[in-house]
Amino acid sequence: MPQSAATPASTLFDQVRFVLNETSHPGNVGSAARAIKTMGFGQLVLAAPRAGADVLRDPEAVALASGADDVLANARVVPDLDTALQGVSWAVALSARSREYGPPNAEPRESAAMAVQHAGQGEAVAFVFGSERTGLSNADVERCNALVHIPANPVYSSLNLSQAVQLIAYEVRMACLMRERGEMSVTTALPAVAPDAQILEALATRDDVEGMLSHLERALVDLDFLDPDNPKKLMTRLRRLFAKSHLEREEVNILRGIAKHILERKIRR
Repeated sequence: MPQSAATPASTLFDQVRFVLNETSHPGNVGSAARAIKTMGFGQLVLAAPRAGADVLRDPEAVALASGADDVLANARVVPDLDTALQGVSWAVALSARSREYGPPNAEPRESAAMAVQHAGQGEAVAFVFGSERTGLSNADVERCNALVHIPANPVYSSLNLSQAVQLIAYEVRMACLMRERGEMSVTTALPAVAPDAQILEALATRDDVEGMLSHLERALVDLDFLDPDNPKKLMTRLRRLFAKSHLEREEVNILRGIAKHILERKIRR
């Protein structure tokens, strides 16, 4: 099915970033740079690397980049995951374990297809990988729109970080090429979520939803509905609710308007 207002493939590739959160080993950074370059991508972001801000110049990282020196040299080092995800509309968390709470689960291929649909609308997308030892925290996962588990051999499912990056980069590359050839419609990507392009264009970005959640949290605290000293799982559950709802920008604006009036009413009293 031909794409409407299709984005050129080179631009699709440019819209995808790979985020390594709290990475410990310089070798994995270099290997990840090589992995994404072999699949045609160039955006690598390191959020709070445990190896330090100089990891991009570490001899092991440089050696294992092996021809992807440009990707390594242009990688960004940022202080935290929130900064790494600024401007991202669709973020996918990679985790080896399921979570009781968090965004909806998706298969690697399914998540790649959905990400490329967002990229085709000119939006930035990201795939987020956790540290080698502990992976992503629950709070990190909740910042994303989907949670992906690579269905490896259950008897021995341990994947090296750069291997996981390579696998996901391959799936995203194939999705980009399918869109370029006109073989992917929005319904091919995720029929239960995005039935047509108009709906996809209207979806709120990750930054939109994060801003709304922050606004709503302040309003709930002011209402004494949320105790900041004992929040329990309220905001976590709300995050999951809104992640499953796939809010549109207009819906986010309505919720922010409600939060605004709650806060203003509290001030007037």
